[in-house]
Amino acid sequence: MNELSLFSESMNGAQSTDMEQSVKALSSSNNLNNVEVSCDEVDEIDLADFKHDYRTGEPALYVGTYAKYNNGDLSGMWISIARCYDYEEFMKVCYFLHRDEEDPELMFQDCDNIPECWYSECGLDEETFDLIKAYAELDEDEQRAYEAFLDLRCESDLTVEDFRENYCGEWNSEEEFAENLIEELGILDEVPEHLRRFFDVSAYSDELFRYDYDYTDGFVFRTT
Repeated sequence: MNELSLFSESMNGAQSTDMEQSVKALSSSNNLNNVEVSCDEVDEIDLADFKHDYRTGEPALYVGTYAKYNNGDLSGMWISIARCYDYEEFMKVCYFLHRDEEDPELMFQDCDNIPECWYSECGLDEETFDLIKAYAELDEDEQRAYEAFLDLRCESDLTVEDFRENYCGEWNSEEEFAENLIEELGILDEVPEHLRRFFDVSAYSDELFRYDYDYTDGFVFRTT
């Protein structure tokens, strides 16, 4: 069994340890999480298993605490979100990291490989965690397109599924996309060859991107 944050099924009646106190913080009124803890003791965590490796391009947060920061102490660690199985495990790792505090108020002091709209110094909820995990599984081109989609819609809760339903690819210009659509739909198939040059592709493109499509950073998305 690896040294992850696994709960034991029962207690031995021993006094609470520092680790127990840090786990109880998971169910406190702290604004950083809503994870419910069902028992009082967890195994040790090997923090090396969750340490961010800059070479991987994984999303990560630098996790400190407000108490340490207010005392001029920047102690913390870059924790890889991609290496955490779920939100609950991520929070346990954070609290285990700062088990020297009785009730640590987590402070996410910096982020790496995370879209700006999902980053907050003072909190990370489960929904956003899941969005970041899904984002991490995309290839680099899709990540760039997904970020453009989030910026375009100005909505931080759009999922990968929302993105893929509306994504129409990467194009050099609006007109290039329009020309491809004309060919794909066979719009001019019934028009004699010598008359096709009179078709105003630019006007058609303007109409498409006025109502049905958006173009941003080289990416095309449906408007609905």
